[in-house]
Amino acid sequence: MFSHIQIGARDLTRMVAFYDAVLGCLGLERMPSEDDSGPPGEGWHQPGKHWPQVFVQVPINGLPATWGNGMQVSFAADSQQAVRDAWETAIDMGGFDEGAPGPRPQYSKDYYGAYCRDPEGNKLCFVHTPDMHD
Repeated sequence: MFSHIQIGARDLTRMVAFYDAVLGCLGLERMPSEDDSGPPGEGWHQPGKHWPQVFVQVPINGLPATWGNGMQVSFAADSQQAVRDAWETAIDMGGFDEGAPGPRPQYSKDYYGAYCRDPEGNKLCFVHTPDMHD
């Protein structure tokens, strides 16, 4: 399990709009903004839970944000429909297709996933398998 995921942003306004829409499809909500004396950014979590969290933020080192080749952030979805909704929303919000929603039996018999890149090139996966929610 992870505590939080941090995704760098060059265009924070665009990235926050993208993640508001996409993560909303997965049941995550934006947390109240706080000034933690770090660089500007926003965070999301599941309602009623403090952890885990997802952040989109200007990099703390002042260098431009870049995507990581070979890096992927994968989000669990409650249903195959939530996978489709998140992927379609991502594409509608300026993301790029990396693999349309569908079964991926090469990963497991009940794996249903979709892949895209956010507007700045970060690779995302949305996945549903029934045993994630046991």
